[in-house]
Amino acid sequence: MIGHSHQGRFRAVLPPDRLSRYSNRNCPLPHRLLLVRKGVPALFVCASIESFSGLPRKEIFPMLVDLEFSSVELPIHEEGMGWVKPSEVLANLEGACNVCRETNRLTVAAVSVDSTAVGDLYYEQFAACCKLAKALKVVPLIVPAAELGTPFNAEIERLRELVRVAAFEGCLVAIKTQIGCMTEDPSTATVLCDNVKGLGLSLDPSHYVAGPWQGRDITKVIEYVFHVRLRDSTKSEFNVRVGQGEIDYGKLISQLSHAGYDRALAIDMPPLEDQDHRAELRKLRLLLESLL
Repeated sequence: MIGHSHQGRFRAVLPPDRLSRYSNRNCPLPHRLLLVRKGVPALFVCASIESFSGLPRKEIFPMLVDLEFSSVELPIHEEGMGWVKPSEVLANLEGACNVCRETNRLTVAAVSVDSTAVGDLYYEQFAACCKLAKALKVVPLIVPAAELGTPFNAEIERLRELVRVAAFEGCLVAIKTQIGCMTEDPSTATVLCDNVKGLGLSLDPSHYVAGPWQGRDITKVIEYVFHVRLRDSTKSEFNVRVGQGEIDYGKLISQLSHAGYDRALAIDMPPLEDQDHRAELRKLRLLLESLL
């Protein structure tokens, strides 16, 4: 069985009251087994490397160790902040695996994949990234949703192919909930998942707090969540100091736990001007861990 997360032994647990829900869900049953290690909560906090685009690479992992994080989300992006590029993964899978294993003993909990390729090359690069995720023992791959205006059927076809490719390597595909994309509307996000068997969401509640659909109840998306990204936000500011926004972490964690979510809560919080980024990261980590 494929697992991610902390070092140590895991045992698969499927409570009887969850059996019918999992058997009726889009996601194949083996991928939704709850991973538990004795004495360790199923939910855990990790850090998204995308939060540190302005920091030298060699400083990122030592800083996260110092801040007492135990796991990370790695970006595999062709442009912007990327630990390796999808094109590099396709060209040299072994080399990419070696680069992604050099994490100062931090566990890779998820990978974010964003390729600029088109046509068959796009899927070839994604397939290589799935092989990389399998080598790292990572289950969820986070991908961007199509921009607004994309034909619905075209997006369904793309997502179905991504899910098919990922399933071959024992991975899951989670599309981002994101302003300016088809998933900025929670209803559309769930419709996409309903039309693509095995597809899930990478839930970022800030996009529903600060976005055009702010104020909408997002309870409907919870059961589709494969990954979570967090920071604090208001209706007018996407990223604010921890505690000054409107994200109800306690309610969200309770909803996720009730739905059987057993994966990472990734802190994706870029630096704020004139604020201590390290202090804000530590504050949110401690807050989230106190709620688990």
